[in-house]
Amino acid sequence: MTFRTLDTADLAGKRALVRVDFNVPVDGGKITDDTRLRAALPTIAYLSKQGAKVVLLAHFDRPKGKVVPEMSLGFVAEPLSKLLEQPVAFASDCVGPAAAEVVNGLENGGVALLENVRFHAGEEKNDPDFAKALAANGDVYVNDAFSAAHRAHASTEGLAKLLPAYPGLSMQRELEALDAALGNPKKPVIGIVGGSKVSTKLDLLNNLVAKLDRLAIGGGMANTFLYAQGHDVGASLCEKDLADTAREIIAKAEKAGCELLLPVDVVVAKKVAPGVETAVRPLDGVQADDLILDAGPESAKRLLAAMDASITLIWNGPLGVFEVPPFDEATVSAAKHAASLAKSGKLVAVAGGGDTVAALNHAGVSADFTFVSTAGGAFLEWMEGKTLPGVAALEN
Repeated sequence: MTFRTLDTADLAGKRALVRVDFNVPVDGGKITDDTRLRAALPTIAYLSKQGAKVVLLAHFDRPKGKVVPEMSLGFVAEPLSKLLEQPVAFASDCVGPAAAEVVNGLENGGVALLENVRFHAGEEKNDPDFAKALAANGDVYVNDAFSAAHRAHASTEGLAKLLPAYPGLSMQRELEALDAALGNPKKPVIGIVGGSKVSTKLDLLNNLVAKLDRLAIGGGMANTFLYAQGHDVGASLCEKDLADTAREIIAKAEKAGCELLLPVDVVVAKKVAPGVETAVRPLDGVQADDLILDAGPESAKRLLAAMDASITLIWNGPLGVFEVPPFDEATVSAAKHAASLAKSGKLVAVAGGGDTVAALNHAGVSADFTFVSTAGGAFLEWMEGKTLPGVAALEN
């Protein structure tokens, strides 16, 4: 992938339309986690410093093309201005006279936030006329919302065709990290894919076995693979109807020379609850009423050794029910090991997806990974090998 980068742009006095992701969690009108606002700060600050008029475009919730007052982005302006330490003007619409008035009132370096782009049906339909109406308030377009890049909407894809288009600093960092993990990685590459169901990650598994040197499968989805290999998984979560599919993936991995790492021992209990009695079982020792809830110590040890033998790691999904200790042990030990290898420069460790981010935060190691993507759907679609419209639109 090749992109024009912001440091090559002529920005002084220009109106920079910046697509950000401000779809933040809210409780009682207050933002409960401002991670997404903070992610946009470097790009906004850079543009402002270069003398651009910074015009922010974002969506919030799902108003489905209608004006829904409780889904207005107005509440974001004040917390954002505090983080930026400069005023943020707010426009009651993202197109038309209300938007133009606020944008035209900006001084060089000033920042404005426009109203929810999804208040217009043309946004999600990627309507060319709506994209033109958005473009009327900009001279350059900057996409800093990787998390929305898997959608071909007017503000993520349509605009990029109408104005000189650049990735923002956050988007650029994400794309460079993803390229280092799967586009042009240093080999050998190991993947970890966990989570509860194989059915939600079929495209992902099929893409990865063709690209990786090793792939560790954990979580509930590992049970389906073990069952497909003839092991009894007791009362565990298992998609028995996908046994043939699992066998096809195993065969595909073998043909591609990708070593599959499935659990060789498991941690079981009779129910999922803190403080329950647990046991470590070999694969042939799982009882009829056992629930497999984590990978066992031998499996974890094997995974750590496989990381030691790799140069690049890409991770999506936990290895067990990490939310309920002690079924977090395999996930935590793998996360800590990967983080320590990454910190010492021995491993490029890239992770993403909601559960994965939560698991790495639980292990206290997110900051030591090379890169942790908070973009759920877009990260997964990229791992599946799909083209992301918002990314493709930025390519030179």
